[in-house]
Amino acid sequence: MQRNHSEVLLCTAGPSTSGQGSGTAILYDINTASSLLTLKQTFSAPHATQAVDTRGGQGGLVFSAQIDKGLLNVYSYQKDQLHMKIILPEKLTCIAVDSNGQYLAGGTQNGRIYLWEVASGIMFNSWEAHYRRIAVMKFTPDGGALATGSDDSTVSVWAIASLLDSSLSSDIPNAFYTLTDHTLPITDIVCGVGTFPRCRILTSSLDNSCKIIDLASRSLLSTFQFPHPITTLAMDMTERVFFAASRDGDVHQVNLYRRRTEQTSERGPAMEAVGGGGQGSAELIGLEEDAQKKRLLSVGDPITCMTISLTSSLLVLGTTTGHIIFFDIKSHQRTKTIDCQKGFSVHSLQMMIKPQDLMGHAIIGAAKNDSNSIPIRTVKEFQRIRDPKAREAHEVSLLLPPTAKSWLAVAGGPSQDSFLDDYRFFTNPAMSTSAVLSGPSSSTAMPAGPQASARINELERELALLKSQLSRAKELNTSLYETAMAAIIGDPKQGGTRQPGAASENWNVDSNKSSSESSSLDARPSKRGRVE
Repeated sequence: MQRNHSEVLLCTAGPSTSGQGSGTAILYDINTASSLLTLKQTFSAPHATQAVDTRGGQGGLVFSAQIDKGLLNVYSYQKDQLHMKIILPEKLTCIAVDSNGQYLAGGTQNGRIYLWEVASGIMFNSWEAHYRRIAVMKFTPDGGALATGSDDSTVSVWAIASLLDSSLSSDIPNAFYTLTDHTLPITDIVCGVGTFPRCRILTSSLDNSCKIIDLASRSLLSTFQFPHPITTLAMDMTERVFFAASRDGDVHQVNLYRRRTEQTSERGPAMEAVGGGGQGSAELIGLEEDAQKKRLLSVGDPITCMTISLTSSLLVLGTTTGHIIFFDIKSHQRTKTIDCQKGFSVHSLQMMIKPQDLMGHAIIGAAKNDSNSIPIRTVKEFQRIRDPKAREAHEVSLLLPPTAKSWLAVAGGPSQDSFLDDYRFFTNPAMSTSAVLSGPSSSTAMPAGPQASARINELERELALLKSQLSRAKELNTSLYETAMAAIIGDPKQGGTRQPGAASENWNVDSNKSSSESSSLDARPSKRGRVE
């Protein structure tokens, strides 16, 4: 039976000012619009809440930087209470977590960026990246780069590899790319699909423009000019279209591809990319054309945040009045509206797959007490200053992967026999079933079931016998070699030595003869005196 991978929406909301009470974070089922989980005691600013999915046998987490305190609240899907509270060096205006939940970056009011490792709490880097407040931060999908937007109207892209390099820890990091074409504060950033640097970045600003950057060529591809300042963005996963919303309640749909006006082939008009003129040209997005009017959505309330469903079928908007509005992208029809909480403003929206360890909700096809069998991801207290010794030691607490019994039972997983055969191949390739099956003749084919085990045992016994015979043969060969060498160069115990130039087959005779002659000469009387 397959698991139910339904989509859920994480929404954070709070009062317009911090003095009016605390906010909330709610997990909604987008199909039924019902609340699945409510996280309490949190009040975060826009772009200051990030969720990590449950994956790899580790429970997911929700990180929320508090707007009025230097605290980072950590929540788990397995309970509605606070899981952990981390004290920060200073208040963070925005945060970003990579897709694997390995690194967390935080921006501050004065333009400083902190980079921590979640599992160890080590502060890998801290530097002055911008001159003014950092408004938004986003990791690329593969976690290879971090894009930051500031009130100083610049967007910088930082390579994570250089930020983690110990040899460069004492140097001020250099940005991989910096966009300086905006003239007013940056409001939002969206990272496209692809691995760094083969991906694109979409930015928005209060200067009424949106820009697309190509990181591979480090160049500005397109500029789109709108009639009002843009506050939030959302882009389709295939990068065919993006939506730009403003404070006046309008949402503009911008198609990134269009049909050419001239006929380029017999099959009809071909498609071309919109924009692409770089810094010298801009696409004007206005209200004059009927086609652009059809691509305009209006909700009447100021829009604070926006996201697209994982299936790219729904556009979800959050407003200052606490409404979450769902639109069908194809028909532009409003499908449903959720009232988050009266008097609250929606601060952030994030789509995800329904967590397997969600508190109080069983997953179809999951084992009994499955939520309790998934451990919560490891999180340590974050360092408030850089510690070279801790960085050099770099001790990381990691959870062991699930046991073979648990993950072999997952639908679509390997069978027990195939797993054991693969394990046997890596531990002893000569004894694997695959090695036996791939023999030169069909007579060595391995039967299945219990016969295979009996055959393996028989082969193991034969192998042990062959090893003992080989050892005996080596001993005989060594003994034969030593005997032959003794016959050639002599045995010191018998006093035999080989004379230079003598034939090898007569060396014993010559040696004995020389010895007897020497004895007779010593015994012969001397002419000058008697024998001593």
